Amino acid sequence: MNEAIRALIVDNEPGFADLAATMLEREDDRLEVTGVTSANEALETLDSNGVDCIVSDYEMPGSTGLELLESVRKRDPDLPFILFTGKGSEEIATEAIAAGVTQYLQKKPGSDRYTLLANQISNAVSQYRAETELRESERRYERTLTTLHDTTRDLMRAGTKEEIYEAAVETAGTILEVPLVTAYRFDPTVGALSYVASTTETRQRLTPDTTIERGDGHIWEGFSEGEPVYVSDLANSSQNTALEAVTRSELVVPLGTHGVIVAGSETVDGFDESMQELLYILAANTEAALDRAEREQLLREHDRTLTEQNEALTRLNHTNEIVRAINRAIAQASTRREIETTVCEQLADADRYLFAWIASSAQSSPEPMAWEGVDATYIDRIRDDGEGAPEYTLIKRALKTESVVVIENVLDDDGWQDRRTAALTYGYQTVIAVPLLDGERAYGVIVVHAPQANAISDSEREVLGELGETIGHAIRSVERTQAMLTDSRLELELECVSSQLLFNRIAAAAPGPISLEGLLEREQETVLFISVEAATVDTLLDLVKDWAAIDSISIVSTSDESTLLECTMTSTPFLDTLREFDAQITHVTAAEGTSSIVLSVPSGIDTRALVERIQERYPETSLTARRETTNTVSPRGIDAHLESTLTAKQLEALQAAHYSGFFHWPRESTGEDIAAALDVTPPTYHYHLRAAQRKLVSMVFDNDSN
Repeated sequence: MNEAIRALIVDNEPGFADLAATMLEREDDRLEVTGVTSANEALETLDSNGVDCIVSDYEMPGSTGLELLESVRKRDPDLPFILFTGKGSEEIATEAIAAGVTQYLQKKPGSDRYTLLANQISNAVSQYRAETELRESERRYERTLTTLHDTTRDLMRAGTKEEIYEAAVETAGTILEVPLVTAYRFDPTVGALSYVASTTETRQRLTPDTTIERGDGHIWEGFSEGEPVYVSDLANSSQNTALEAVTRSELVVPLGTHGVIVAGSETVDGFDESMQELLYILAANTEAALDRAEREQLLREHDRTLTEQNEALTRLNHTNEIVRAINRAIAQASTRREIETTVCEQLADADRYLFAWIASSAQSSPEPMAWEGVDATYIDRIRDDGEGAPEYTLIKRALKTESVVVIENVLDDDGWQDRRTAALTYGYQTVIAVPLLDGERAYGVIVVHAPQANAISDSEREVLGELGETIGHAIRSVERTQAMLTDSRLELELECVSSQLLFNRIAAAAPGPISLEGLLEREQETVLFISVEAATVDTLLDLVKDWAAIDSISIVSTSDESTLLECTMTSTPFLDTLREFDAQITHVTAAEGTSSIVLSVPSGIDTRALVERIQERYPETSLTARRETTNTVSPRGIDAHLESTLTAKQLEALQAAHYSGFFHWPRESTGEDIAAALDVTPPTYHYHLRAAQRKLVSMVFDNDSN
């Protein structure tokens, strides 16, 4: 113990007080002794300067040593107090001990008295200081436990894991009284510990490692093994550390599966057992708080998911109600215009949407056809903007992909900046484009505007896609019905120079022109009856060997000028397109790489969409004429009645006879020729042909015929 000891000698004889002070300082150089001659002076010195021990005489003017002791004990109950008196008696000693003096010593001649007094002072002060330090340590430990208790409450109230890590490192720095504390959390996606928080002083003095990889020293060891690791002297250790630049000892405490807390001291062996225990307690509380935060986060995510699912289900139910209402309405519609108007009205009246409009299926320039819930000014602006309108870009995407396309928020979409003012004026943020499909044919696109951003879920998108198909089927149905009931049709004349068109390919193989006499649709194949010059027959018959497009070629009939061939094939893109639009080939002639094609199209069909679809597949195609025709008897009506009256074999036999010139005079082909072409026996063919003729005659002459 080398620390100075401040002692106070109280004696009414000034000379003795000074002598005692000198003798005591001579006995022990640690002693710094001050002499006073009264109790009042002693108390003033104690209050102003503080002392480590008081040595007092018993008899003094105005007050005794024991009365001084009583005043001292009121200030400090444990301060060493030695009664050093020349008046010795058993009575006084007993009274002094009862009053609580630390030591009692009589004055006697000789220097050995001061040696004994110096030892008593030193021993009393040492014991006093030890007890004071112990009491302070206990108080500090209690304060630390209180801090830990308060921190635990704060940890349990923390809203996020980041807040928990921050509170933990700051508390560790406070209770351990070490400047360097860092926390790392385990990131399972990369399998490493990532820096998450540190004390303010740590951040000011150094930059901790951002990650601790698998196998990186004692920090990873403590985390992976789940046990604390204490390195008392980093200078004599081969361990890597995030704080090695300024620390001499380091304590790593794991936080379960969440990560670790790393505390560093600037001294060797800077963490005693109590400090380690405190950090263990803090780490356990932090781990519990992180577990709680993780559970609450999972619950919040679960609740948010349930809320989103409930909202999506509510929206989906609402959408399904709208779809059911539309389905009921379009089932009663008899025209395409009525269907389009009804669909727009139903969507505009729904709470989920603001307004809706339908555009044509023309890829080059879609045109608004019907709208509801918005004024014509908006529609006119779309038309005025033409190709630059973002709505047209959206429509083309829907037609090209044949799927629902959604703009989640027009206010944030760069392509819709020109519509920002209009969107704010009309109150919409989400725009949905739904193609109206029937098979591969598109009848247009319905564009729906919704008020909220990100308003369409994946399930709702699917429902709207199904609605688009339902509307497409409905439009196809009414168009076919109208085509059968009306006498008015459109006649389109096309010219195609594409080498991919089958007619041009056949004409290129034949020296002379070819002509399509008729077309027969079967379930799995198509039969073309083609008239060619007689001299080219052998060349054309060999095509089946080289062309995958043609399954078979056979001769139906032959005359001096021409030969009628039957060509069987699966299908071609050209014929598929005609089926989509209910168009029929009236006549085809092909020569020198150019085909002249005449089509008969129902009046309600979008002819521009038909031509564009053909041009997509055969770009070298142009529309040369467009005419309206009216027949006294609707051919479509007769076709429909024939299809419902005749069997498939009977209709095929009748068509084959007509296209092959069986009914011409003189006959261009015989029943045997046609039977061979259809790959049936002559009796079977004649049986079906006679049945078809009988039913056809009955349709014409029976009184109840249609």
